[in-house]
Amino acid sequence: MKEKKVVSFEKKHSKTGEKQPEVEYCSFCKRPNTQVPKMVKGPGVNICSECTLIAVQYLILQDGLMSAEAQKILDLLWGVSRK
Repeated sequence: MKEKKVVSFEKKHSKTGEKQPEVEYCSFCKRPNTQVPKMVKGPGVNICSECTLIAVQYLILQDGLMSAEAQKILDLLWGVSRK
């Protein structure tokens, strides 16, 4: 099974004293990094890639109108192929 990664903005551990990756939880959905594709860790908060996509979609749709360019961005983020 492919190891899940956590993207962190904190200092990295050195190779010689490297620890096992810690389980990190999304501050929004509470899922661990072992159940989501990616996790971004910030100072005291984490957000998984799926919650990030939902947040981006919310920000784009917040005005109630979606431009063709915004639709393209959402399609790319969600992996939708339109022909």
